[in-house]
Amino acid sequence: MTRPVPSGRVARGSVMPPPSKSVTHRVANLALLANRPLAIERPLAAEDTELFFGVLEALGSTVSRQGDRVGITPGVPVRQARLYCGNAGTLYRFLVASLTTRPGRFQIDGSPRLRERPIGRLVDALAALGAEIRFLDRPGFAPLEVAGGTLAGGRVRVDAGESSQYLSALLMAGLAARGPVEIEVGALTSAPYVELTLEAIRTFGGRVEGPAPGLYRVWPGLAPPATVRVEGDYSAAAYPAAAAVLTGGEVILTGLDPASAQGDRAFLELLARMGAEVEGRPDGFRVAGRGALEAIEADLSAMPDQVPTVAALAVFARGTTRIGNVPHLRLKESDRLAALATELARVGATVREEPDGLVIEGVWADVPPPSDPVVVDPWNDHRIAMSLALVGLRRPGISIAHAETVGKSYPGFWADLDRLLGEAPER
Repeated sequence: MTRPVPSGRVARGSVMPPPSKSVTHRVANLALLANRPLAIERPLAAEDTELFFGVLEALGSTVSRQGDRVGITPGVPVRQARLYCGNAGTLYRFLVASLTTRPGRFQIDGSPRLRERPIGRLVDALAALGAEIRFLDRPGFAPLEVAGGTLAGGRVRVDAGESSQYLSALLMAGLAARGPVEIEVGALTSAPYVELTLEAIRTFGGRVEGPAPGLYRVWPGLAPPATVRVEGDYSAAAYPAAAAVLTGGEVILTGLDPASAQGDRAFLELLARMGAEVEGRPDGFRVAGRGALEAIEADLSAMPDQVPTVAALAVFARGTTRIGNVPHLRLKESDRLAALATELARVGATVREEPDGLVIEGVWADVPPPSDPVVVDPWNDHRIAMSLALVGLRRPGISIAHAETVGKSYPGFWADLDRLLGEAPER
């Protein structure tokens, strides 16, 4: 589906962002490890999370859906299965670790892009704790086979510089290991996501100590609640917030926990630095655009998912925006640094791709952008698609190819955007 982006309109109104994808993944993974009945209130219903629920069903659980509630009821454990992760990197990494605690033999695979995403460092760490995992094709990459029930425990050092999910996966799997697990952490990126994992573990009654310093101790055992509710997604909230700022409008974001551990909550601080009005409310935030945007220099290693969003703002900000310390963006659903540099150049922006970031000139801060028709390619990446749509709010003529890719994390994105721009009725 190719979708034109309406330009020249002002984003106004209220929007409740979808539930958190990151939290939904962690809750689903802990449900797998706990192996007890669980009701999840308001989980994200999107491509990635549906893949996770599908895996739970393939492993023997019954997954029932009623409104915005999902029930998970463990059944007779499946001891042999081929499991498909699509391009869901979080599911992939969590599943490889979690299945080492579950008796059986399991093959795990995914899309061609998932087969390009490395997992060798996580597998090495699991092997050091006794796990048996075999690569079926290329060493360090899917497809692979896990001999379940082999995670014994012990002490390991992990390099999580490629992905904090390596550490999160180990922390959660340790809760179902045969003995205590100690994890020394070397490099670590996207650290707030680890805190999100620890918060989910506490909700499920797990015991983890650390870091003290750079060392986590995990004791086996879980005592999950009967019901867990998933909070709103700050990552998704960034898009309507940025739409308000770019168009000089005002958007009220509801359903967000002001005390959330989600790292992308800090994106609102970046908006304020760039010149937006940001006001906290009991159930969310008010974000408004008031005048010119200013360029920033930002280390976004703690919230890499917002690099595309900042890049979309930067082409309209006075000065030169520098985004750094995000080399791991090349290992996401796409090589996001290359995708942004390529597609922003396609619409006429000036972007320099660096090994670990981007340098973006505010070419349209004070002059009108071009308006010739351009179809941009999101590289099969939901965050690239949504961020290029933001650019199209002020750069006329942009259409997004494969617009349906937003369904990976924010299925209601286009409907919410249309409504904020006055192109769809209020819900």
